[in-house]
Amino acid sequence: MAIKTGIVGAAGFAGIELVRLVLRHPDLDLAVVTSNELAGTSVAAEYPGFTGATDLAFAAHDDPALDACELVFLAVPHTAALAMAPRLVAGGATVVDLSADFRLKDPAVYEQWYATPHTATDLLARAAFGLPELFHDDLERVAQARAAGEPALVACAGCYPTATSLAAAPAIRAGLAAPDGTVVVDAISGVTGAGKKATVRTHFCFADENLEAYGVGTHRHTPEIEQILGIAGQGRLVFTPHLAPLNRGLLSTANVPLAPDAPADAAAYVDLYRDFYRDSAFVHVLGAGSMPKTSSVAGTNNAHVGLAVNAAARMLIAVCAIDNLGKGAAAQAVQCANIVCGLPERRGFDAVAVPV
Repeated sequence: MAIKTGIVGAAGFAGIELVRLVLRHPDLDLAVVTSNELAGTSVAAEYPGFTGATDLAFAAHDDPALDACELVFLAVPHTAALAMAPRLVAGGATVVDLSADFRLKDPAVYEQWYATPHTATDLLARAAFGLPELFHDDLERVAQARAAGEPALVACAGCYPTATSLAAAPAIRAGLAAPDGTVVVDAISGVTGAGKKATVRTHFCFADENLEAYGVGTHRHTPEIEQILGIAGQGRLVFTPHLAPLNRGLLSTANVPLAPDAPADAAAYVDLYRDFYRDSAFVHVLGAGSMPKTSSVAGTNNAHVGLAVNAAARMLIAVCAIDNLGKGAAAQAVQCANIVCGLPERRGFDAVAVPV
């Protein structure tokens, strides 16, 4: 029997991508989609691409129909999930949260970076971290709890942390990074990563034909990347995000200083990374000398990783391309839901990106 599913915040960019993925998923039954602003408006009226695909209309966030859902995705801003998740989990739902509210395991770090107290620290301690290629055991822990009748909560990784960590983590976990070296990350995202509401930065007239850095030295994904890479509190990450005039796509370049005894041959890292991701359905490590493109992963849950070595600087250059709405948000959330609900990890996904 299909799993009755709801999506809170379904009218936003990540939310509507979730609608697209859940509608085509053979084991999920999309019953409720919410948007306070568009309550009563049909999905197809707001997004005409859904014409003929669904008759659903947006409901309000407090619609009681959500209480009957077995699986609920939260595609809402931070603090909103903090308010909603406890009630849904208490009601027995499996909750997959795309916001930042349950990602940072130290509530003091959350308060520092998000300027608000964490009000659900009991759930924070129980939540699985939703980056399957790096935290599969954590998701399996929650899957076993769900199978035993307990409610489950997954905190999906952010888009920048996902691409950056998939690029850098294998080398760091293998002990090949200089233990006191600074990891320097430059990452570029499409405009959908900033959300649906236009701002001075994301308005077409300002974003088109423009490339700019933002959140320099202060971006909230910094502690999440540090947590994933195991370098939290060490002052070893310089993370600089950039906005590019793309609808969707994210490219992260991680410069990882190498330990003195680490190899200086890119082919060695290709072998290492391919072995690390050998069981992954979605991460593809390119051959030495090949670099990923955002267009190669558009519309998918795939991640492409390219590797090079600057021998003179003793630096590994690891580059990862993802779709910020796919592996960076909605598709990763569905991948996590598949694992926690005991479904095949590839279930409901296209393997091939839009080719042109």
